[in-house]
Amino acid sequence: MPQPFAPRSFRTRPWAALSALTASLALAGCASQGNALGYYWQSVRGHVQLMRSAEPLEDWIARTDIPLPLRERLQLAQRARAFAVAELGLPDNPSYRRYADLKRPAAVWNVVAAPPYSLTLHTWCFPVTGCIGYRGYFDEADAKAEAGRLAQEGLEVEVYGVPAYSTLGYMNWAGGDPLLSTFIGWPEGEFVRLLFHELAHQVVYAKGDTLFNESFATAVERLGSARWLAQQATPQASTAFVASEARRREFRALTQATRERLARIYAQSDAPDRQAQKAAAMQFFRADYAALRERWQATPAQTAGYDRWVASANNASFAAQAAYNEFVPAFEAIFEREGRDWHRFYDAVRVLSEQPQAQRHEALRQLLPNQETPGA
Repeated sequence: MPQPFAPRSFRTRPWAALSALTASLALAGCASQGNALGYYWQSVRGHVQLMRSAEPLEDWIARTDIPLPLRERLQLAQRARAFAVAELGLPDNPSYRRYADLKRPAAVWNVVAAPPYSLTLHTWCFPVTGCIGYRGYFDEADAKAEAGRLAQEGLEVEVYGVPAYSTLGYMNWAGGDPLLSTFIGWPEGEFVRLLFHELAHQVVYAKGDTLFNESFATAVERLGSARWLAQQATPQASTAFVASEARRREFRALTQATRERLARIYAQSDAPDRQAQKAAAMQFFRADYAALRERWQATPAQTAGYDRWVASANNASFAAQAAYNEFVPAFEAIFEREGRDWHRFYDAVRVLSEQPQAQRHEALRQLLPNQETPGA
């Protein structure tokens, strides 16, 4: 089932290692590069294996040995892919026209980390993508090993499975990003919004600016999925999505309030009881979530992702979640300003992406409600 946040957890770009590999090979003679090269090679190997397992949707649909629900979902994917091009102006290319059964619960496993008294993510840097606040592994054991190393440095860490990732269109020559078994069975609304989100990354991408990139793609997914549900979905799918979105919205408000509270505590660098204040804030968060969960009266399957997130929540998970939401209202404002015209919207966002990061962030802050920046 989906995770609580944009489709639906902090996704990874393990292909960043592909872009770095060539440069790194030139340094292969240096012993200090051993660990880096090991990471690059696991990324290359994992991505190649994933690409090789993908087959065209038409071939899968024509098979007689697949379950009917899978065939119907692949047909839905074809319709959603065509909708993305015709109605949302998203790229018409080979991506998401193939399907791969990975036979594992996640496409990759992400590692995120943050200091004990900060909501700023630890970063890793790559030549093409710049510095990003996560590191993806195709093997869960490798991700946990990296998390253990960071924990020994005193950082708070989280490792979690990620259902999908984007290569920004760089792999379209090889068949494009495939649909994956890790999210193919999601409810219709969740499924199409993930598809729209990942395609949005192929439209605009600002090097090294996770907050900008993920907020933009999240805005596209929300706007696009709303249009899909209004025009294409069954009443049952629309009803289920409305209920799911209501839970997500309430949970997002709770986590934002907690981030703001933690940020105020961490700003008191000389406070002798910061740890006690932090512990109290987390205790309030979990108590408020328990009350929220009780009010939802949802099934265990519908709350499983939230339950897992809350159980392990720390600075790293709060900081990672913020990247998906902080500037979404600003991008939605740009969409309205551009007359709800998708191509004009994308052009305006491209202009922003070409500005220095500080300048583009300030421009987005000016578009937020009340010109206030949400807690980070």
